[in-house]
Amino acid sequence: MLKRFVTSTIVLAVLTIPPLTRAQTGEKRESGKNIHRDGWDRVVPGAVKGQTSDPAPVRDLSGIWEPTPGYRDGVFATGPRQYPSDGKPEHILPFTPEGEKAWKSHKPGFGTTAVPIAENNDPFDMCDPIGFPRVELFNLRAIQVFQTKSQVMIVYQNNQVWRNIWMDGRDLPKEILEPRWYGYSVGKWTDDSTFVVQTVGLDERTWIDNVGRPHSDQLKVEETFHRVNHDIVELTLTIIDPKMYTKPWVALNKFTLRLQPEWFDIREMICSPSEAADYNKTVAEQAAAAAAAGEKK
Repeated sequence: MLKRFVTSTIVLAVLTIPPLTRAQTGEKRESGKNIHRDGWDRVVPGAVKGQTSDPAPVRDLSGIWEPTPGYRDGVFATGPRQYPSDGKPEHILPFTPEGEKAWKSHKPGFGTTAVPIAENNDPFDMCDPIGFPRVELFNLRAIQVFQTKSQVMIVYQNNQVWRNIWMDGRDLPKEILEPRWYGYSVGKWTDDSTFVVQTVGLDERTWIDNVGRPHSDQLKVEETFHRVNHDIVELTLTIIDPKMYTKPWVALNKFTLRLQPEWFDIREMICSPSEAADYNKTVAEQAAAAAAAGEKK
């Protein structure tokens, strides 16, 4: 029991600052007073209480967006908002037998199947790409959206990666010859404020979320970005994988993102193998050894 406590305590401490950048970013930036600052150390204003927003521009998602009302609301350490791994019956996923077997083979640091830190086999802990949809289901921080007539590009603060979403009329690939960490995405506007994206071809080495939910080569992810007004976008994300789950499930339902000022600078958040190795040597391994010594007493 002590091992698991040490594991969760350490990882939770890491999550309270921008993870993966411990050596690059001072801990004082996000400690204590909950004052939000951008990458240039400028204070980011919160939403004004009772403020009304202008109407949304037509078919436009461009800009810098962050979770709201709290900029840390997308951390999702124990699984996505609609389906955390907490043992409650309403949050148990509809696994197929193959899906449940795959899930039990994963050894995360959080959730009902959490293991001691020395036994963790999370691929992201060794700096494998976080992949999609996990980039939106764990540590969803700032994103920046760019648009052209043929595509939408999303740049994520988490691991400084991007996705291209094609909207030039092409179909999803019929055969996936080269699986990708972030998949193949196509999108279309279903009305002037709703953009629907479908993604396939996702590398099976990735996990869906921080608690090790699995996926197969049949995974399709559907995102709906609904721009409520000028300042707010709602993100809904649905998992469809008949090999792993008996029915689709909604991981995020109308998760809100707020438009940030044009001067907002997205902070760096990189998974550095050298930093991960140093962390394992100076923190994780010592914690595991201390936990083992404590159990022997």
